[in-house]
Amino acid sequence: MRKFIVILVSLAIIAGAVIGAKYLIDNKKAPEKKTTKEVKIVETDTIQNRTVEITIPSNGNLQAKQRIELYSEVTGVFQNTGKLFRAGQEYRKGETIISINNQEFYAQVLSARSDLNNQITAIMPDLRLDYPDSFQQWQEYLDNWNQSSSTPALPEPVNDKERYFITGRNIYTTYYSLKNLENRLGKFTIRAPFNGILTEAMVSEGTLVRNGQQLGEFIQKGTYEMSVAVSAEFGDLLKLGEKVNLTNVMGTKTYEGEVTRINGKVDQATQTITTVIEVSDPSLKEGMYLSANLNAQQVENAVELDRELLQDGNQIFSVSDEKLKLISVTPVHFSEETMVLKGLENGTVIISKTVPGAYEGMLVKSADKDERETVDGDASASRRRQASGDRGKADTSNAGTQQ
Repeated sequence: MRKFIVILVSLAIIAGAVIGAKYLIDNKKAPEKKTTKEVKIVETDTIQNRTVEITIPSNGNLQAKQRIELYSEVTGVFQNTGKLFRAGQEYRKGETIISINNQEFYAQVLSARSDLNNQITAIMPDLRLDYPDSFQQWQEYLDNWNQSSSTPALPEPVNDKERYFITGRNIYTTYYSLKNLENRLGKFTIRAPFNGILTEAMVSEGTLVRNGQQLGEFIQKGTYEMSVAVSAEFGDLLKLGEKVNLTNVMGTKTYEGEVTRINGKVDQATQTITTVIEVSDPSLKEGMYLSANLNAQQVENAVELDRELLQDGNQIFSVSDEKLKLISVTPVHFSEETMVLKGLENGTVIISKTVPGAYEGMLVKSADKDERETVDGDASASRRRQASGDRGKADTSNAGTQQ
C-alpha cells in the first residue's frame, strides 16, 4: 500500500511539472529588440564653384643660360694673369681668363710678317712701271705697315692683269698663311665673353697645357634655365611666354620664371616633353633644385577637391537630410592629391574627408553641428545649475528670516 502511494505521488509531481512547464512556455514572451541607429560624425564642406587653374607640377636643376667650357687649342705653359685661376673667381667682359706662353710661336708670326713685307717690297718697281694706277695704294700699304700688330687686308687689284701679277708672285699665298698664324696666335689668350664666374678650374699656373685639354668652365651669373619633363598629355596646353611659379626645396623662397622653349619631340621612353623655363634672380646659383608649377589651363565653374572623395570614378557623397547621398560629377583633371570637378551646384553640402564603410542612405551628422549642440547643451546645464543654486540660496535666506 505504501509503495502504491509513493508511485501516485511521483506521478502527480511529474504531471504537475509537465503542466507547469507547458504553462510557462505558452506564456513566455520574446524580449523586445531594441534597435539603435548609429549616426556617424562627419566633416562637411559647402560647394562654391569658381575658376580653377590647372597647374602641372614638375621640378629640375638650374643651369646657367650662358656657359662656356674652356679648352686649349694650343700647347704651352699656363701663365699668371693677375688673378688666381680658381673656382669662384669672377671676371669682367674682355678680361683675360687664361694666358699661355706664346713667345716661340710669336717669333714664327714675326718671321712670316717679315717674309710678306719683303715680297711686297720686291714687286714695287714692277708695279711702278707696268701698273702705275696700282702703285700708290701698295705704297701706302707699306707705309702703314706695323710689324707688331695684326696684318691688314691687302689692297684690292685695279684690274685682272694686276691680280694675275700679284698671284704669280705668291703674295696671296704668303698673306693667308700669315693670317692663319695670327689667328692661331690669338688662341694663346682666352678672354671673358661676358661678365661671369669660373665654376670649374682643372689646371693651375705653371702647368703645361696641351692642345685639346679642358681647362675649366665659365658661366654668367643671374640668369638660369631649368629643363622639366612634362607629360605628353599636357603638350597642347603648354605655351611660350607662360609665367611659372618656382619654389626652393624648403618652400621658403618663390621665384617667377617664364617658358622660353618647348621641345617639339616626345621622349619615347617616358612619353614626356622637355620644357625649358628661364628665371633670373641674384640669389640663384647653378645646380639649385627648384619645383615648378606650370599654369596649363583655366576651368570655369569648377571646384578642386581631395581625389580620395571620388567614388566609382564619377560620384561623390553629399549630405542631404542627415543622410549620405551619391551624386554624379564630371572629373576634368587629376593631380597627385587633388582633382578638379564640374557638375556640382553651389551650396551643395559634401563630406570633406572620407568615411570608412560609407554607403548611400547612411545616417550622419556634421561635426560642426554636433559641436554646436554640445556647446548649447553645456550652456543649458550650466544655466540649470546656476538657477538651482539661486533657489537654494533663497530658501536658506527665508529660513533665517522666519527664525
